[in-house]
Amino acid sequence: MSRIAGVDEVGRGPLVGNVVTAAVILDPERPIMGLRDSKKLTEKKREALFDEICEKALCYAIACATPEEIDTLNILQATMLAMTRAVEGLSMAPDLVLIDGNRCPDLPYESKAIVGGDDQIPEISAASILAKVVRDREMQELDGRYPMYGFAQHKGYPTKAHLMALSEHGPIAEHRRSFKPVRVLLKS
Repeated sequence: MSRIAGVDEVGRGPLVGNVVTAAVILDPERPIMGLRDSKKLTEKKREALFDEICEKALCYAIACATPEEIDTLNILQATMLAMTRAVEGLSMAPDLVLIDGNRCPDLPYESKAIVGGDDQIPEISAASILAKVVRDREMQELDGRYPMYGFAQHKGYPTKAHLMALSEHGPIAEHRRSFKPVRVLLKS
């Protein structure tokens, strides 16, 4: 039996918070129904699948790159770093790593990038769900500390409401300084 690790990320586009990645090796003996791209699932369904994936997967790991790492490296390199951390965090070595997107980090395993993989490959779908739930929980926690930004609603993406709050209250420590709306604001 070959062990396939699926890898995906969440949070490349937001102006705030970590980019979160997950790597998952599913157990073929314990199938999970309803896996698909996390963006196509309701929050309630994602939460239920999150628990089921954690319970049934052979192994999984969740990792991130911080806003400081994103600002230092750039978002692409920070995402690759977080993906590498997730794969390295697995408790068993994969035979093959399938990554959602068009490029792979430098891994010591055979790996392949699959565009749209989060809606085609169950392992990538599972990784997508774990990463999304973890990042959304981080945004909920940030919203509790900084309610004036509305992070629970827009998840840190550059929506009109977020940009208005940013303009009114200025950036917080978790904002990505290298992203244009924050960078421009800091220069003014």
